[in-house]
Amino acid sequence: MISASLLIVPSSLAESAAVEALSRTVYRSPHIVFQKNLHPVSLPSRDHSPAFKTTELRASLRSEIAYVQDLESATVLYEKNSTEVRPIASITKLMTALVVAEAGQDMDEVLEVSSADIDRLKNSSSRLSVGSRLSRADMLHLALMSSENRAASALGRHYPGGQATFIRAMNDKARALGMRQTHFVEPTGLSSENVSSPKDLVKLLQATAAQPLIHRYTTSEQYSVQPRKGRQLVFNNTNRLVQNDKWNIQISKTGFINEAGECLVMLTKIDGRDVAIVLLNAQGRYSRIGDAVRLRSLVENSHQLAML
Repeated sequence: MISASLLIVPSSLAESAAVEALSRTVYRSPHIVFQKNLHPVSLPSRDHSPAFKTTELRASLRSEIAYVQDLESATVLYEKNSTEVRPIASITKLMTALVVAEAGQDMDEVLEVSSADIDRLKNSSSRLSVGSRLSRADMLHLALMSSENRAASALGRHYPGGQATFIRAMNDKARALGMRQTHFVEPTGLSSENVSSPKDLVKLLQATAAQPLIHRYTTSEQYSVQPRKGRQLVFNNTNRLVQNDKWNIQISKTGFINEAGECLVMLTKIDGRDVAIVLLNAQGRYSRIGDAVRLRSLVENSHQLAML
């Protein structure tokens, strides 16, 4: 079993090395077969070696909630506390982006950050100062790629009818997608009252995958903007897995507030299959990345065993 201590490392270089090591790890126990839901079953063993039990896998995950689904067959490949409804932090921004993308607004229109976009709930910082001016496309890009809260707030404020109408549109869209356990109160994810369930979030991932802009912005590694004349800012993706060539990620979004823990949702291809991964309330700075790599290995090995 992979030690969770591999994930708590002092530098980005070491973190990358740990992630690479996890990516290459394969469970090769001859005493395991995987069912469709990836719950391992012990087989008789000549040397009586202990099998890798479901409880051990669950214990190795740092996320309170984990959910993996094959999108083509709708098969649930792995689940842990999948019926729970939890705060989703900045995963909220996927719905913010979906409402913006479907509204047909001018993506070249310049929006300005105002004092109304300052986070007075968590008092989080932002690199976009009041008075920063960017196109709607740039605001959307930063909100998705770097989880820029003021950018997401500005997008909501500049929606026809203002932010109250925008929030109503977010909840209307959730209902239209069949997301019955989802509710939004603002567009950034700073509020713990923005909640959802793993199965609902898979529906959101599928809906956003139909939007080329959301695909492009959530998976770009880096982006630079000029919010003021003579001031250039460079932003990076909050999900470092987009930099890893082994991951064919179609949609990605991270999130964090204290009430939600570390969160990550992705739509990715594993062994040629479109797979949704939902991780909520992970504990530890690199925990959601390690959990994603563990679950990827599990999916790959179950698929290999099924082909034998």
